[in-house]
Order: sequence, then C-alpha cells, then structure tokens
Amino acid sequence: MDLSLVIVSLAAFLTPTLLARFKVSLIPSTVAEIIVGVIIGKSGFNIIHMNSVLDTLSTLGTIMLLFLSGMEIDFSLFKRSEPTTTLEIKKAQKAPRYSPLKIAIIAYGLTAVTSIVLGILFAVFGLFSDVFLSSILFATVSLGVMISILKENNLLGNTYGQTLLLFGVLGEIIPLLGLTIYSSIKSGNGATLWLLSLVFLAAAFLLTRFRNFFKNFNKFTKSTTQLDMRFAFLVIIILVVMAVSVGAENILGAFLAGIVIKLLEPQKSTEMKLNAIGYGLLIPFFFILTGVKLNLVTLLSSKTTLILIPLLLVAFLIAKLPSYFGLQLLFSKKNSIAGTWLAETTITLVISGVAIAQDIHALTSEQGGAFIIGAVLTCLLGPLMFKKLYQPEEQQVNKTNVHIIGVTSLSVTACQQLPSEWYDVSLYTTHQESYETFHSTAPVTGVRNLDEKTLIEEGVFDTDILVIAHIFSQTNYELALAAKKYGVERVLVRLDNPDLEETSQMTQKLEQADIEYFNTFDVGVGVLRSAIESPRILPLITSVHSQIFEFEILNPNFAGTQISQLPKDVTISRIIRQRKSLIPHGETIMQLHDHLILTGPWDKISELHTTLSNPK
Repeated sequence: MDLSLVIVSLAAFLTPTLLARFKVSLIPSTVAEIIVGVIIGKSGFNIIHMNSVLDTLSTLGTIMLLFLSGMEIDFSLFKRSEPTTTLEIKKAQKAPRYSPLKIAIIAYGLTAVTSIVLGILFAVFGLFSDVFLSSILFATVSLGVMISILKENNLLGNTYGQTLLLFGVLGEIIPLLGLTIYSSIKSGNGATLWLLSLVFLAAAFLLTRFRNFFKNFNKFTKSTTQLDMRFAFLVIIILVVMAVSVGAENILGAFLAGIVIKLLEPQKSTEMKLNAIGYGLLIPFFFILTGVKLNLVTLLSSKTTLILIPLLLVAFLIAKLPSYFGLQLLFSKKNSIAGTWLAETTITLVISGVAIAQDIHALTSEQGGAFIIGAVLTCLLGPLMFKKLYQPEEQQVNKTNVHIIGVTSLSVTACQQLPSEWYDVSLYTTHQESYETFHSTAPVTGVRNLDEKTLIEEGVFDTDILVIAHIFSQTNYELALAAKKYGVERVLVRLDNPDLEETSQMTQKLEQADIEYFNTFDVGVGVLRSAIESPRILPLITSVHSQIFEFEILNPNFAGTQISQLPKDVTISRIIRQRKSLIPHGETIMQLHDHLILTGPWDKISELHTTLSNPK
C-alpha cells in the first residue's frame, strides 16, 4: 500500500479534528489543510511522494470543489419579478433603492477595475509582465471560504450575507471565464475559442432535458442504485470531458455542472451526499497536496519570490478595497469594512490559475509559489479581520400587517389576543357607534363607506392579511374579490349567508381566487364538536396562554436541518408542505416555505418565530 496515500488521508482526518479540539476558529479549514500539506511536503518533513493516484485525487478534488461552488449559488437572488398588482407596485416603490444584487455588482465592478489597474502597474514596474493573468488572479474571490465563514456566523439568511455571497459568486464566475479564455489563447487554441459555446450548449441541453429528474427519481431509485448521485456524476463527467475536449479547463466544466444540478433543484439529501463526497473525501486532497507541492525553501531562497510575496499580498488586498464604497451604500461603516476584509479571501482559483499558467509555461514556479503564498495569507487575514470587525445588527422582526373590516366584540377581542410582537393590527368601520365604543381599547379607524375605491384610497387594502368580517355577506364577497385583485396576499372573509345555493356559488369563486372564508355558525359548531370529542384540545384552541401556532420557514439557514434541532420544549404536530400534511419525526428535514403547526411555552415560541419567520 502506498504510504503517502495513507499519510494524506490521516492528515485530512486529523486537521479539522484538531481545529475543533483546540477551538481554532480563526483559520479556515482549507487554509489549515494547505499549511499541513506544507509541513508534511517538500517544505517540511518531505514524507509525501507524489504519484499517479495522488495526482488523480488532487484533480478530482479540484473538480468537486468547483462543482460544489457552482451548487452554492442561490439563483433566486438574481430573479427580479416585475410587480403585477397595484399592491406589488406600491411595495416596489417603497423598496430600498439598492438591492443585494446591485450592491454586489457595484462592489465587484470597482474590484475588477482596480485589478486591471494593478495588473498594468505590475507590468510597468517590471514585477510581472502578463497583465491579463495578473488582473484575473487579483480579481478572484474564494467563494468556498466566504460561504464557510458566512455559515459559521449564520449570515447567509440576511441581506448582508446575501450581498457578500453574490460578490463571491461574481468573484468566482468572472475570473473563471477570464481564465478559460486566457488559457485557450495562450495554449494556441484561440482560433477555436468559439468551441467553448458547445460546453454551454451541452449544459443548457442537460438542464432542459432533465428538468424534472429530481422530482421523479424517487420512483425508480433504491439504496443500491442511488440514481441522484449517478446522475450528478454523469453531468460532471460530460461537461468536464467536453470542456477539456474543446481546449478549455476542467474547472469550467465542473463549475457549469454545479450550476446545472443546482438549477434542477435537487433534494436536500442529494446536496448533503454530494457535499459529503466532496468535503469528506476529495477536496481535502486538493488543498493538502497543494501545500505538499510548495517548496518554500526553494521559493524563499529566490529574491524574485521574496520581493513578489509582500507585493502580491498588498495587491490582493488593494484590489478588493474599493468594494467598501459599494457595501457602504447599504450597510454600516464598520460592517462594510468587515465585508471588505471577508472579500479579500482568494485561494481556489489562484491555485487553479497558477497550475494552468505553469502548464502552458506562462508562469515560473517562483512566481506561481508567490501567488499561492499571497493568496494563503489573504485567507488568514480576511476571516480574522472580519470576525474582529463585524458587529451583528439587531434584526427587527417584520411584523405582519392585519387589517380587519368590521368592528365587533369578536373582531376586537381577536385583535387584542394577537401577539403584538408579530402583528400590527388595524380595524376599520363605517359605524360611528362602533368607533365610539371600541376606539379607546383597540386601533379602530373610521371610513366613509365600504366602496372599493374609498378603501383603496384610505389604504385599507395595503396590508399582508385582510379580514373582512362585516355582517353583510354580499358586501364581504365583493370586497374579498376586489382585494385579491388589488394584490392582497391573504384574504379571509366572513360568509354568513342563509341562501345555500348562493353560498355555494360564492365559495366556488372564492376558492378559485385562493380566498379563505368562514361561517361563524360552522366555526362555533366545530369548536363544540372538538370540546366533546377531544376535551384536551379545547384549551389549546381557546386559551391565550396555550395556543396552536403556525410558522412559515423563511430563514434559509434552517432549510435542510432536522426537526430534532428545534427547542425541545416545542412540539411540532404537523408540517404543511406544498399543501400536503406531513407527520414529522425527529429526523424529518425542514425545507424553505414549510408551514409548521406547533405548540409550546410562549417564550420559546416567540424566540422560534423570530428565528424561523424572518428571512433577513
């Protein structure tokens, strides 16, 4: 058995274990693996001897790293849905001027320009003559390191984390494309550069041909076939082989494969298995063997390298500094500086780019080593400074606006029992007597009439939830349809109509419009029946202190986590997923937009609501 393979495998196991054991959180595991590789490789004990097996594992590690980087992209952040209703248009007009995508584009645009200027300066002063290559390397961002730091700090679910994530995506996609074009031209394949389009066409074909694969594969797969994994690796192999065949780099095919699989929307279990293979087996080999191949003794004995290392480190840092001016358009000064430091991390594409440039003899080993050492140092400084500077901003829970038309003792009491921490409730009435009776105990506003135009003018329809509890069913019915057309997301309407045929016609149209309705008589009957059949459920329905709650999971950090990770005092009785009711178990995986039906102590429920239901 090859002893080098055993030693590298042992190093891959011990490195994160020791980091966790001694609570070393300032050094990313990827950087620690490179350092371990340096210690056991040419620069240290020299006990690793490269062979075909290790070379293959290192290449596969590179491919998996770029593949999983492609899978990390959240394409929903790039979507911009045009408002279609009056209410959506109003909300869009009130939205912040700068979105995470705009900020990321501005910040990275400044970084790209600065990188080009630095590349020119290096050439002018005779430090490094290849402007194109140096500009690409200065502009790279380590998406993998950024994601790991954002995950550790639970930031991927808020605007700040989304903005930095998008910056990292741009900092990996654009240099990757630039590196592909560069290597094609430098290797003499510039005339066939158009062949790159075939790789993108193949990716598009796989995306359209297998768009329903992950929705249906459970019908055919079993534990001994694992069709989802076989399909993922089929996509990787096809696109990597095609990329290499047309003169591009394997990392382009791997990255595109990750994007294809992500857009096909695999199940969380599939993503977890791919991450396990990548980060559990192949990727550590790539980083450790990168350190093994570095000969620091030789590199540091070269005057060229000694001069280049600090200059390249400064250039890597300066290239990202202008991103601060983009980030500060949306975030505090201190957090903008912290985000800029996190954006400084650059390692993955630098290592790949150096390897590519050396293969086509565009870079000497001394120059390549200086680039890699400079990149490693950014991954030490960036996370360290980010953790020192970042200040968590208090996340305000976005209250749900509830407008209730019809002021009665029932609606007022229900309004008073809604948690003020979660709901902002307003009641509206046309009756002066009702206003005078309740306005001192509830937020009641008088309106001139129940005409649709009047209600729109006075902002009654500008809400998240509209409850129409007026006594007249026909009026309620017409207002409910008008509110839904206006764009109110959720409309709940009282329908106490003694005419069964007319009620049937109304309910049919309300259901078609996705409007909820209730009949006060039926509600009373339902509660009484529950009291008779299930006496222990009645207190849950009627008590203010022991209630049944429903939360929608909007925080992406909880997508893919198990029910067992929620507080033990909270009982989850049902999960509503795509309008289907699931009975949860401890190992049930939660997904975005799941609705949890739960009970528990108020303090735990309130804390959980803040955590799960706030997307930012």
